[in-house]
Amino acid sequence: MVVRWKHVLLAFLAAVILGFGFAWSGLMGVGARSGHWAVTDWFLHWVMRNSVRTAALQTEPPPFDNPEMLKLAAGHYEQGCAFCHGSPAEERSAVSRNMLPEPPDLKEKVPEWTKAELFHIVQDGVRFTGMPAWPAPHREDEVWSMVAFLEQVPQMSAEDYRQLAGLDVTGGSNAVLDCQSCHAPERLNGKSLIPSLAGQSETYLRESLFAYADGRRLSGVMQTAIAGLSKEQLASLARDYASMQRGSVANHDANPRGADIDKGRELAEKGRAADRIPACLTCHERADGNPSYPKLSGQSVPYLTNQLRLFRQEHRGGTVFGHLMLPVANNLTDADIENVSAYFASKQE
Repeated sequence: MVVRWKHVLLAFLAAVILGFGFAWSGLMGVGARSGHWAVTDWFLHWVMRNSVRTAALQTEPPPFDNPEMLKLAAGHYEQGCAFCHGSPAEERSAVSRNMLPEPPDLKEKVPEWTKAELFHIVQDGVRFTGMPAWPAPHREDEVWSMVAFLEQVPQMSAEDYRQLAGLDVTGGSNAVLDCQSCHAPERLNGKSLIPSLAGQSETYLRESLFAYADGRRLSGVMQTAIAGLSKEQLASLARDYASMQRGSVANHDANPRGADIDKGRELAEKGRAADRIPACLTCHERADGNPSYPKLSGQSVPYLTNQLRLFRQEHRGGTVFGHLMLPVANNLTDADIENVSAYFASKQE
């Protein structure tokens, strides 16, 4: 028997029509309670693993040499991830166990993936599941911190988790308590990736919080942390932190990377005209200066270097004067960034 192309085409069209007819009839169940067919479950996971493996081929993990990466991620995990995946301190919720597919217990699943694969799962999310993409697509630094944290979850104790997430921090209203879990002075040190907010100007803090809330400044951590807060609540937080006494978080460990503080001081005080870099102190640290400019003294080297690199990549800003830093940061070398960060970390008000 000769099979003609028109017969194949007609059969294909008939199959499509029957498929749509079946879907239209409502007889096809979409409820999560019954689960997937075994072959469907296998196929979806097979496709997911292949996709993640391929995406990870060209991804080189950075060195996980700063334990403060864990603190940056832990609070976000508690707020945005623990409900579905559980944590070392709490089991998964009953609601998450009835999702399709059921979110995995990470203590069992994390060891199955490489660092690069975990990076793409966290950054891109997973289709056909409840796993969302990272809220800020260009903040790879935050995603890598989450990867560093996830790799520690299988052996992490409940007490270690509570300390990392700041669940043991007390004091203030609920909103301030949430912020203090990360920004309390006792939580910060010379290697922190989290900034000290105490004593910053109310104007700078308010503008920064509004920029996060409006999506003009991107951070998966901060956008999740302030989700649901009104502009009035954010303004109140700015007033609270502006009223706190400012102090150095770098103190004994102001220069952990051995940068040249003298060269950093020269750049901060004089700039470098040949590269169109103005003196940092022209705007920052001035008692009579614009309150929209942040105070840099006493912040940690890792935090300052990370922010300058984000400016250089045009992934930071969003406030009224934030754009002024973009051309400046673009003309800074890696050594400049390290040196000037070390200078401000060592500088006391």
